[in-house]
Amino acid sequence: MYQPTCLLNEWMKENNELVNKLKQQYGGRDTLSRDQNQNRLRWCSSEFHKLLRKIQGVPPLADGTHLELSVAFNACVCTIAQSQFTDAELHITQAIQRALQATEGDLHPVASDLPAFWKSVLKSLGNTALNSCLLHLLCLQWAVWLATCRLKTIQQFEVDLFSLVETVCAGGEDDRGSKFIGRSSDTPLLVTEPRKLAEFLQICTSITQGAERLAEGLSSEALSGLQKATSLSAPRALAAYVHHLSGSCFARMSCPQMALQCYRKALETDSRCVCALYQSMLIYRQLGNTQAEIQALRLLHSTLLLPSASVPVQADVHPLNPSLLLCSQSLNSQLSVPSALSVLHNLALKCVLHERVSEGVEYYLDLLASLHSEDPHGARTKTLTDMQDHLTDYAKDTPLPGLPQIYLEAGAAILMARRPFDCMALCNEVISTTVELLPERLVLEDPEERSESGTRDVGAEGVDKEAVLLWTGAAYLLLGHCHTHLKDWKQAVTHYTRCINLLVKVHFKKKGFQPQIPSADMVVKQGTNLCILQRLKGLSLAGRGISFTQMDKLKEALRDLLLSVQAFPECVGAELWCGEVLWRLGRKHEAAACWEKSWITKSPVEDLPLYLRELQSGPSLDSTELRQRIQELGPV
Repeated sequence: MYQPTCLLNEWMKENNELVNKLKQQYGGRDTLSRDQNQNRLRWCSSEFHKLLRKIQGVPPLADGTHLELSVAFNACVCTIAQSQFTDAELHITQAIQRALQATEGDLHPVASDLPAFWKSVLKSLGNTALNSCLLHLLCLQWAVWLATCRLKTIQQFEVDLFSLVETVCAGGEDDRGSKFIGRSSDTPLLVTEPRKLAEFLQICTSITQGAERLAEGLSSEALSGLQKATSLSAPRALAAYVHHLSGSCFARMSCPQMALQCYRKALETDSRCVCALYQSMLIYRQLGNTQAEIQALRLLHSTLLLPSASVPVQADVHPLNPSLLLCSQSLNSQLSVPSALSVLHNLALKCVLHERVSEGVEYYLDLLASLHSEDPHGARTKTLTDMQDHLTDYAKDTPLPGLPQIYLEAGAAILMARRPFDCMALCNEVISTTVELLPERLVLEDPEERSESGTRDVGAEGVDKEAVLLWTGAAYLLLGHCHTHLKDWKQAVTHYTRCINLLVKVHFKKKGFQPQIPSADMVVKQGTNLCILQRLKGLSLAGRGISFTQMDKLKEALRDLLLSVQAFPECVGAELWCGEVLWRLGRKHEAAACWEKSWITKSPVEDLPLYLRELQSGPSLDSTELRQRIQELGPV
């Protein structure tokens, strides 16, 4: 069958018009929204596929093969850009089969081993006028393999693919090949330049392979491949990823200074490479350089707030996007960063813990303001569930604690800054939200039994009862601290007592035994929640005991302080004030023993919330004066 030249010319004209329309779209992409771009891409894709069906509606002949392969290339680029990888692969193989049929009069079976199929095709048509078209389609096949994370297939075909890059970039394709986007009307135009596409695929492959090797623990091998990739032509954002992954390799190899140099290069290459800034902060934390860590957190937070931080990485291979090909789980893990809210929380906490309290308080207030300003309903949240749902909406997949816990941390920081009334406002907010959800009685199960059942005690409102009780207890504890700071001892006793009354509702149950009141020796077995419970109990008893001391109720004070030391042996303040009460009661040698015991260095309890630290703003005892008393007392 004969294809008239005028028909081929008409199809070529239609192809070139579509290419130029797509070019105009991406040339002015800043004026179109993302949805508008996607709609235009879908329209162009549909038109290219209509044209391809017209061409493939007649038997394959040599005169039209070059045009058909070029149109297939354009159609498949649009298909891949829409993540329709299976369809793209099918169209590629169909077009090649027709080309083989037109030139050889025979079909090559498409085996499940696609690399073998491609090797066979390149061997058959590699020295013909269709060589350039085949290389262009092979680029698209490479893109499909990369987008679907078939890295083993790429590795199997790696020599041919990298040879393809050299050929395309050196201009070694047959001069009779397709032109790129331009004004020529006698050759079929392509929607993206194959040379740029090949370079783009090479750098994306190097980045993805580096991330995979790093995830497999092959840091040296990953670093070797990434160092070779630094010489490749690449957009600034992708070059920054190469430096970033190189830094991660050095970090895994325990070379923190080399890692910091690579992260610095990444940021110099692309200032939007926030993952490098985040990893730098982690290195400073590992090295114990707190000032540099705080500075990095501050810079990371301000960078994440910039509009450019949310703009996807672009490359000059429109309509293909780097995020389409850089999609492996290992790479996403390497490039991930916490949300701006999570970074701000870390910054606030780090400042408070390292004696930059006023700065930390401001960050906590900024965090609370951000959470409330982003309320999608524009109204104040009413329940704990609403509060937590609101937080989840804006801090997905980030290590941000529960919103009541953030309120309590902020309250503790504000109290450390000697602003008790502001702290009271936050604590009352937590209590008003949680008080109606408090359980009448709470039983903590053996952690081994809980891990087997995989359940927690959750109320009808979908709220963790343990968390509600501990948050409410901590709020009462902080209120007691606030009144202690104000020297309102009666109110302090009232709020400490409310905290204690809550905590006595909790019982511990071990399999085969009746529930019992928790004690200090169960803490290690039970885990974090029981540890928090015991610390709350110890601090509230100590606070009430100190308040009783100021009210000259020494017997009640001694009772509470002894119970505090029993519940929470690490509570230094309780032991000091216990000695003071004993001294006032005339039991001076017991007091001296108590003081000396409190001065023995005790290992700090790690990973506990800020609001469970011992009160520093209340009445205090001078250790120098206490030591002088002991000396004057003399030996027993």
